[in-house]
Order: sequence, then structure tokens, then C-alpha cells
Amino acid sequence: MHNDPLLQPFSIRHLHLRNRVVSTSHEPAYSEAGMPKRRYRDYLVEKARGGVGLNMFGGSAIVAPDSPPAFGNLEIYRDEIVPWFRDLSDAVHEHGSALMCQISHLGWRGSNFTGDWLPLIWPNHGREPAHRSFTKKAEEWDLARIIDQYASAALRCREGGLDGVEMEAYGHLLDAFWYPTNDRDDAWGGSLENRMRFSLEVVSAVRKAVGSDFIVGIRMVVDDATPGGLGEEEGLMIARTLQDHGIDFISVIKGRIDSEVTLSKAIPGMGTPSAPHLALAGAVKRTVTIPVMHAARISDVATARYALREGFVDLVGLTRPQIADPHLVAKVAAGQEDRIRPCVGASYCIDRIYISGQAHCLHNPAAGREALLPHEITEKSATPRKVLIVGAGPAGLEAARVAAERGHDVTVLEAAAQAGGQVRVAAMPMRRRELLGLVEWRVSECEHLGVHFRYNCFAGEDEVLAEAPDVVIIATGGLPNTEFLDAGNELVSSTWDVLSGDVKPSGDVLVFDYHGGHQAMSAAETLCERDGVSLELVTSERSLGPDVGGLNMPAYLRAFARHDVRQTLGHRVKAVARENGRLKVTLHDDYGELTRERIVDHVVVEHGTLPLDDLYFALRNYSTNAGELDQAAFVALEPQRIERNPDGRFQLFRIGDAINSRDIHAAIYDGMRLTLAL
Repeated sequence: MHNDPLLQPFSIRHLHLRNRVVSTSHEPAYSEAGMPKRRYRDYLVEKARGGVGLNMFGGSAIVAPDSPPAFGNLEIYRDEIVPWFRDLSDAVHEHGSALMCQISHLGWRGSNFTGDWLPLIWPNHGREPAHRSFTKKAEEWDLARIIDQYASAALRCREGGLDGVEMEAYGHLLDAFWYPTNDRDDAWGGSLENRMRFSLEVVSAVRKAVGSDFIVGIRMVVDDATPGGLGEEEGLMIARTLQDHGIDFISVIKGRIDSEVTLSKAIPGMGTPSAPHLALAGAVKRTVTIPVMHAARISDVATARYALREGFVDLVGLTRPQIADPHLVAKVAAGQEDRIRPCVGASYCIDRIYISGQAHCLHNPAAGREALLPHEITEKSATPRKVLIVGAGPAGLEAARVAAERGHDVTVLEAAAQAGGQVRVAAMPMRRRELLGLVEWRVSECEHLGVHFRYNCFAGEDEVLAEAPDVVIIATGGLPNTEFLDAGNELVSSTWDVLSGDVKPSGDVLVFDYHGGHQAMSAAETLCERDGVSLELVTSERSLGPDVGGLNMPAYLRAFARHDVRQTLGHRVKAVARENGRLKVTLHDDYGELTRERIVDHVVVEHGTLPLDDLYFALRNYSTNAGELDQAAFVALEPQRIERNPDGRFQLFRIGDAINSRDIHAAIYDGMRLTLAL
């Protein structure tokens, strides 16, 4: 028996797992036409190669057409999914990991206006705030049909070579019947016995379809943390009953997911306590004799070990951490915990599903791109070169890390006293301090790989030329754009000024967001915490922070509500002028074609960054490629071979915000793609 509880083998009935680490069911939206094709397979195989014991997938894989896809869900009601499952299971099993799929009927968690345009089903007439469609009250024939569809879906999983299924019962149709609000006057509502009838009939039908030698588990809400909702006492009774009716394991959930607010609590992220629902998982483990697992905000190896060692769970879910680093288990086994790429809790992975239609990790560009990018860089360059990188923000650090992994001699020049760039500004609020993890990990990796750092070095032409590099990469980032008003640009402060503490406004403050991301939201939240500030947040958009996802926005809106922040939508700041010792702000409403004025003490603006690119343009005449990037080669991860100046001394490129204003993920992705091909 291994001394490390994470690495100890474990069995769910006949299924033997090589360790106690799970990647719990989730949907990265990598499906193609509802099927888990190559991209989906590669994503799961990487975690199997990385050592995970139980690989779960298909978050909310749908069992019926009247549960339409809401976020790239697998369509498990279709027979054509079976061969894709076989291909997937063969590939994952080859690397020693068990494989299970989550199956579900989403109930009201979808749209009437997608898929086959069928009415959504719920125990009663209702509407989920998150997805906004009204529901049909389920009839007897609906429930009979769906019970059979659950059984058929589970059988397809078995025929596809999977080791088991997990039924989803939090915020979906199964658990919808459990809630005290289910006041149906038939056999499916009222008493707890009646409210459990539907889920128990589903369990019975699934078990009959797949037989006794196939694992059937459930991921269930035990306490929905809502007044008048499903409480812990009743939740534990449901858990015991499910065990008695043949469920093989329970994955514990606390909370609801029917709105952004409740979802952000059920799936807590940055700025929240570690493992906040672990005590509830322990209560379930003391109540049942079947295995219990749990995943919420277990973000690091130490917390995972604690959860196992103290007996809260039998299996520990490290789901988002294995998106950040799918080789997490292998690194633990190799004694390389210090080299695990940490999950920083940014919830970028989940939020990007709704913003761009697919999951991405904030600081692991290879996640979901396994066919293109490696998670572990093992291939060395045939011609090691001297690479000089100017700027130690996320783009420069990633470029340095990857270039060093490829065997190049890498030097980084950084004007500041430490690495981090804009990330250090973004991480100034205490709630967002974890962002520093993506900087600290890269600096540590670079030092491990022998990268040379020179801090407090404001690089110019002379400093670059003195290094005699073969490749120069400009990763100098950008500076806030405060020059976009018709008048009064010199009278405003930037969000950077507020976040860094260089400017501490008081009195009446107006924050203008002409960007839509975290920057203005975070600066406004910071100002909320200052005494003597009366705040108005103005945006040109029709909603606040359209590029801030649903798991991050509730924290901002909570702060704004508690501090009575005035919110003005659909307005642009046109000009700022001094008036009687204060500032007169001219606002324009594009929708109403109206002009309004405000009198305030301070104006803070956010309009992205402008590239800090003087050095790049100063060096172009020295370079062989005149700074030109072969975009086709860049995208295909092929070497850059453009030559415009045969007498040039080096190749020259720029990445990240030194090109244009983007985000952390884009900067890191730039750095990796460019240097993988050096």
C-alpha cells in the first residue's frame, strides 16, 4: 500500500482503480455533432496518460431529444455514439484509467428554441433563470418515456466499452422531483417517498438494462443551501435510499445551479475558501457504505490528501486542476509536485464555454488542443539558438519556458523588479491573488530550465544588440489606453492606477468601461471597498462585463449591490472637463441619441491597452524578417523562415499585448506557439 493516499488503489465493487484521483464529469464542449470524436478523445487520453485513476466525462450527456444540448452536450440518445465510445474507451483503457460517462435529462436547463424545438419537461410549470425557458408539467407518458431513455442511454455506454455511468441529479430532472416544492398531487409528488419515485424507477431501469457487473453511480445534491429547499437531513435520507436501491457510488454536490449566483457557489472559484463543501461530503460518507467522492474547490494536492487522509471521501475529484495539468498524478508519483501547473481558480475553463463555445484553461493552452500542442515538451531543437526575450509578463514567460524546454539558451530582460507584467496588476485585489500562481509557476519552471533573468533592465537597442541574439521576442505588453475621449483625456485615471493603488479616488467617482472584461469590474470592486467613495459604473454595452463569465460576475455584482453602485448602461463618456474644482463628464446614449452630464470628483476609464512597441519598431531594420510573422507557419507550428533582410542579425517577433490588447490566455498561447517551432 502506497503511503500517499492519493496513490493508493481503490475498488468500486469489481472495478479496480489504480489510485484515488478522479477527474469528475464535466463537459468541455469539445463534441462534434453531439459525438466524442478526436478532440474529445485526445483530451481524455492525455489525463489517462497523466495517471488519473478514474476518468469521467460527458457532463450532462443527454438521454433524450427533449433535453436539447445547452453547452456542447454529448447526444447519448443516438445509437451512432456507440462506436465513438468504443474508440474512446479503448484509447483511455490503454493508458490504465477507468472511464465513465455522466448521463442526464436536463429538464428545464436548456432552451425550447434549439434542437428539435420540443417543450422542456419539469415536475411543474417553471422557468430556470439561467436558461430562461418555460417548462411543460411532465405527464405520465413523459416520465415513462424518459425512464426508458435513461436505460437505453446507459446500455449504449456499456456497449461502448465504458466502465460505468454516473447519473446527474443536481439542477436537472432527476433531483427536480426531490425538492419540497414538488407539490404534485399524483404518485410523483408530495411525500418524500413519492418525490423519489421517478429517480428510483430510473435507477431500476438502468440497472436492469446494464446488468449487475456495470457500475452505476450518481452525482447528487445533498443540500441545496436554499431556504425551504432540500436540506441536509432529507438529502442524507435520499442518499441512503439510493444506496439501498443499487447505486454504486455517490459524488456529493452542495447548492443549486439554476442561476449564475447559485452556480458560482456550487462550483466555487477564485477568492473563495478551499474545499468549502468537504464537511457535507464527510456527512454522506458517514451515512452510506458505498464509495463517496467530491470535487468542489479541491484545487491542490495538499487539500486532496487531507480530504482522503481525514476520511471525508474515498475518492477525490481534482477536475479543474487536471485541466491545468493533466499529468498531475504522474508528477505526484515522480516526486515532482513542485512542477505541477497549478489551477488558479479563474473559472476561465467553464466561463469560456458560454462565451466562446468551448473550454480553455487560462494558463494551459494545450488543454483541449492536444492534437496541436503538447502538454509535456520533450522534443529538443536540432539547432539550439540564443533567444532574447524582452518582457516577463505571461507571454514572455511562456515563450521563455517553452524555448528553454526545446533546448535553447534563453535570456529574459524585464524592466520591473519582478516578473508578472499586467498579471501583477490584475492580482492586486486580494480576491484575485491566485492569479499570481501562473506567474510563479512559470518563473519556477524557467529557473529549473536555466533561463537567465535580468530584472530592473529597461532594454533599448544597445542592450539587445549587446546580447548578440539569434532570435529576439518582444513581449513588452501594453499600457492603458486613456486617449480615446473627444476632450479631457489628461483628466482621467486608468483602472491600472486604481488596482495598483497609485491613485486612490474619493468622493463621487465614475468608472467608464469601454472594454467589457474584468478590468473595470475589478477596479470598481476595489473602489467599493474604499470609505468615502460614491460610485457610478458606466458602460457602453447593454449589460455589465459581457466578457466576464457567469462564475465570476456574481462576486462583482454582490459588491456593487452591497455598496449601492449606480449602474448606467448603453452610455459612452465623450468628454471630461474641469468645472468649479470638480469634473464635468459628458455622456452620450447611442440608443436614445441623448446627451447627459455628471459632476464628479474622479473619472476612471478602461479601454484596453495600447502596445508598448517602440523597441520592436526600433529593431526591425536589424532583423532578417523585418519583424514579419508567417501566420500560416505560426498556426501550423512550423518554423519561421521569412527573410527580408539577408544582412539582418536576428529574427524578430512580438507576442501578446505588445501586438494588441487581448487576455492572459491569448498571450500565453502566442508565446507557446511561436517558440515550439524554434
